[in-house]
Amino acid sequence: MEKKKKPIAVKVDNVSIRFNLSSEKLDSLKEYVINLFRKKPVKNEFWGLRKVSFELQKGDRVGILGLNGAGKSTLLKVIAGVYKPTEGTVTKKGKLAPLLELGAGFEKEYTARENIYLYGAELGYSKQFIEEKFDEIVEFAELEEFLDVPIKNFSSGMRSRLGFAMCTAVNPDILILDEVLSVGDARFRKKSEKKITDMFETGVTVLFVSHSLAQVQRICNKAMILDHGKMIAFGDIDTVSAQYEKILEEHWGESVAARRARIRKKKREKRLKDDERLRKLEEKEKQDGISTDK
Repeated sequence: MEKKKKPIAVKVDNVSIRFNLSSEKLDSLKEYVINLFRKKPVKNEFWGLRKVSFELQKGDRVGILGLNGAGKSTLLKVIAGVYKPTEGTVTKKGKLAPLLELGAGFEKEYTARENIYLYGAELGYSKQFIEEKFDEIVEFAELEEFLDVPIKNFSSGMRSRLGFAMCTAVNPDILILDEVLSVGDARFRKKSEKKITDMFETGVTVLFVSHSLAQVQRICNKAMILDHGKMIAFGDIDTVSAQYEKILEEHWGESVAARRARIRKKKREKRLKDDERLRKLEEKEKQDGISTDK
């Protein structure tokens, strides 16, 4: 019996986006008209995406891979509706939750409590929904003791945690993640990843950008590679990630395995240095205490 095809959740059809990088600033229509007669206007254009097309079925989780400047975040913003494509169309079915710049919509002068309601309204949440989810949001963000502190006094990590908790309070049909699983410390990153993977059980469709290939491999069943705004590969995660590993190895000048081993070693050496520094500090405090007692 033929397996029933899942409905299309996201369709990107021949999408291109052009940015104007002209350094010349014209402050009025009059200046623009005068400039037209004086000299031929020079167009300094940059195509962030060129003729990108793909479809995602409901429940697909696609990792968007590429080196810096490949167009990964640009693609997510086009799908989220932040940017309007110069050419092509984007079709989405269902409720979309974009986790792009966590905490970007917070008002710095307001407290965390006030921002939960304000930011929630910007995300389209009703007051009743926010009240129902309030304790869950605060607990997940680990900000119980800072609810009445102005956001301007929060660290970037604290703001990101609150933004993540706010954006994941809903059960969306389409989830857009741009490096958001790298916020906070290692423990919070692990908790954030579990929160996202728990959402997979609802059949959410995910578009995920991360510089961690290992993280993309854990989360996604599909992947694509962007290169200077063009999609050069799209398919199952194993095939595309193997292709991307070759690109990384050529870029880094070493294998992915060797680079990971080197980074792990560097982190391990740092932990050992931190432990030694802490041990010496505790030893000094103990000696100072003995001297004082005498």
